[in-house]
Amino acid sequence: MEMAPDERVVEWDLAVVGLGYVGMPMVREAVRNGMRVVGLDIDAGLVNHLNAGVSHVDDISDGEVATLLAQGFRATSDPSVLAAADTVVICVPTPLDEDRRPDLGAVTGAAEMVADQLRADTLVVLESTTWPGTTEEVVRPLLEKSGLSAGTGFYLAYSPERIDPGNPVYDLRNTPKIVGGLTGACLDRAMAFYGKLVEQVVPVRGTREAEMAKLLENTYRQVNIALVNEIAILCDELSIDVWDTISAAATKPFGYQPFRPGPGVGGHCIPVDPSYLSHRVRRLGHQFQFAELAQQVNDRMPAYVAERAARLLHRNGRCANGASVVLLGVSYKPDIADRRESPAEPLARRLRAAGARVTYVDPLIDDWSADGVPVPRTHDLEEALVTADLVILLQPHRSFDLSLVATRSTMVLDTRGVLPPSATVERL
Repeated sequence: MEMAPDERVVEWDLAVVGLGYVGMPMVREAVRNGMRVVGLDIDAGLVNHLNAGVSHVDDISDGEVATLLAQGFRATSDPSVLAAADTVVICVPTPLDEDRRPDLGAVTGAAEMVADQLRADTLVVLESTTWPGTTEEVVRPLLEKSGLSAGTGFYLAYSPERIDPGNPVYDLRNTPKIVGGLTGACLDRAMAFYGKLVEQVVPVRGTREAEMAKLLENTYRQVNIALVNEIAILCDELSIDVWDTISAAATKPFGYQPFRPGPGVGGHCIPVDPSYLSHRVRRLGHQFQFAELAQQVNDRMPAYVAERAARLLHRNGRCANGASVVLLGVSYKPDIADRRESPAEPLARRLRAAGARVTYVDPLIDDWSADGVPVPRTHDLEEALVTADLVILLQPHRSFDLSLVATRSTMVLDTRGVLPPSATVERL
């Protein structure tokens, strides 16, 4: 029997399930807009840190967490808070398992927790990136175990997260928000909620279209990064400056968007999301060839960088075996401490296999391991530069003095094209 809406006791305007790089920006924006917000996470240590005013997210400072707490936010591992929430947004991770297949364990676990506490008239939104059909085929049946029906007893929607950690221009508020509802009423309720938080809400036909839009965005990036990575390899073999080539092509005012090569792709989106779409396509008996080929090209890049490093050492009278190699920046992108899927790890593995002595410099990463084996950290940038046989610039953090890198190093392999080429600097 479905509970009547007037029987609900609402203490929280919003409950955010999953307090990571997606959930915490949602918390911040909702609190800024006067909402009563509670955050739920199964990581008790993370919850304790947040309630003590300590942030674990690059884009949110400790001071901002303290402000959120002062304005009524609190974090908890007790799912009973969900029963008193008007809206529940699920922002849990959707990684790949050891066989690089979609792992929806966190999504199903969150949905089951919500179902146990679900009350009539609640809006539930999934933001975790996933394959098309997840909201309707996986999340909906779990939530309906509550005895309530989606679209009548409660509202269900999907809205893909578009958080770009470290982006100084675009955040949750000024990035258009795609929303797809299970029914028209679900869409209306979700749009009313997000309309309080963001400048532009973009409605789509349904949850599947919203899920697919997210995968299209990141597959587009993956494919184009793979294209330019392969172009970089070809340009090296043809003695062509790929960076000059890209800059020239970018002058075209239509029909072209510049992408740039690198040591590989990392983070929570590009190396992972297209695999969710490939998974769905394989269930139809097809292959998603573009995405799978792009993944192969991008996965090859750390090995290619290792090859270029060995070649550079050889040209300068050194052998990779026994050479001292310093990696600058081992996170997956500049100025972010996130190491998920960072190409630095497979690169370190390759260099070590060749006999190189690998160390790293990264002010954002205190401890780092490759394949479970710790990589020694050097704190003094200049000392690392002058003592290394080869420096490989992976991430140009703002804290790095790039002029020092260019002038004090014996040899530099610049995988990001940010240093001027010289007798001691070779760009990818």
